[in-house]
Amino acid sequence: MEFCPSCANLLQYEMRMPARFFCRSCRYICPIEKKVKIKRGVILAHKEATPVVVGEKQHVGATTDATCPKCSHGKAEFEQMQTRSADEPMTIFYKCLNQSCKHNWRED
Repeated sequence: MEFCPSCANLLQYEMRMPARFFCRSCRYICPIEKKVKIKRGVILAHKEATPVVVGEKQHVGATTDATCPKCSHGKAEFEQMQTRSADEPMTIFYKCLNQSCKHNWRED
């Protein structure tokens, strides 16, 4: 896609000799060259990925009275996220607050 440098509208393609891009609003015309110049020799630098979470995740969600399906502990941390389309209900992610369990489950 090419945009007009004068009015920022989308340029239209016209296949005539020579081919060109043109703007319907301000009548800007840009001829298309027959030969395309390809630049070679661009060296990409390798960059290490930066971790998003370092170490153990701390409590970020609110706590609620939810029963863990693994250990039956009565408290859990929860967080809601929209994982499907906007007209669907949000998904609730739980994490058991029992230090020996820390089981994760979700409720759709």
